[in-house]
Amino acid sequence: MSKTNPGNFFEDFRVGQVMRHATPRTVTSGDVALYTALYGSRFAVQSSDAFARAIHYPHAPVDDLLVFHIVFGKTVPDISLNAVANLGYAGGRFLAPVYPGDTLSAVSEVIGVKENSNGKTGVVYVRSTGYKQDGTEVLDYVRWVMVRKRDAASPAPEPVVPELPEAIAPEGLGDACPMINVGAWDFDLSGAPFRFDDYAVGERIDHVDGMTVEEAEHQIATRLYQNTAKVHFNQHSEGQGRFGRRLIYGGHVISLARSLSFNGLGNAFHIAGINAGRHVAPLFAGDTVHAWSEVIEKATLEGREDVGALRLRMIATKDRACADFPLVDAEGRYDPSVILDFDCWVLIPR
Repeated sequence: MSKTNPGNFFEDFRVGQVMRHATPRTVTSGDVALYTALYGSRFAVQSSDAFARAIHYPHAPVDDLLVFHIVFGKTVPDISLNAVANLGYAGGRFLAPVYPGDTLSAVSEVIGVKENSNGKTGVVYVRSTGYKQDGTEVLDYVRWVMVRKRDAASPAPEPVVPELPEAIAPEGLGDACPMINVGAWDFDLSGAPFRFDDYAVGERIDHVDGMTVEEAEHQIATRLYQNTAKVHFNQHSEGQGRFGRRLIYGGHVISLARSLSFNGLGNAFHIAGINAGRHVAPLFAGDTVHAWSEVIEKATLEGREDVGALRLRMIATKDRACADFPLVDAEGRYDPSVILDFDCWVLIPR
């Protein structure tokens, strides 16, 4: 019996299957510093213990997307080691704050499978949940991923495609954010004067700046999350694949877009929910990422006068500035520059 793990192929997944993932990961201040070095995030609450304490956090929380990527990375050896591509996300909720010193682990349940028409790959739907060391749930989300078959001749399973929510309802938001003291929020130090009421539904914001991705950066980032997907690391094999080079982890694009969004959404300090996400096109080293956002909904949270929620459609592009808000053409086809279409809820002071 081989002691090495080739990873699961499409045939190995069945609806209802539950997997506890290796390896628990203690998040340290070093992880936070490296994450900042990779993406340049500037949100004050996650950057400053003093700022966070002033508004009633015990100290600066770990960036929401760093939590997401670590939990995601736990799932890769079991779910997507043999993936062709990660396709999308839905129903994501951040349920509790995470601080340096907390240990994260993950469990996934297969909730859907569907073979593709080519007979060589299939789509697997999983709900993954991240936990702290005391059993507190910190994150859950659904993703679907295209996985290679071990044997193209193997029979297709009965297709099961789960029904997923269009968006997280506002009453399901805010659990990962303590009641904050808005009176102590220093708008000079946070870098922006704008509050919840300063944003309007339909408003579009060009985040202006661009960030070029280097080969070493995206590989360091993916290793930081202990993500072992072959498409991100092995140029020997990927050089013979359809792109001829390593594919950048889609979560890297999400973090770049989120970091760029500080310019225009500097007080939107917390991602509370992930409604939907689609990796429209691949990104490669040498490409430059830009981003823009549209406010598509606003919501007050029951029992909270401190923060409100903005629902954002965040679009990332490659090698194209976003002053004219590129998205789709008259036929509804994505602009060739668009690489990410990401729908999320963020919290912002009222």
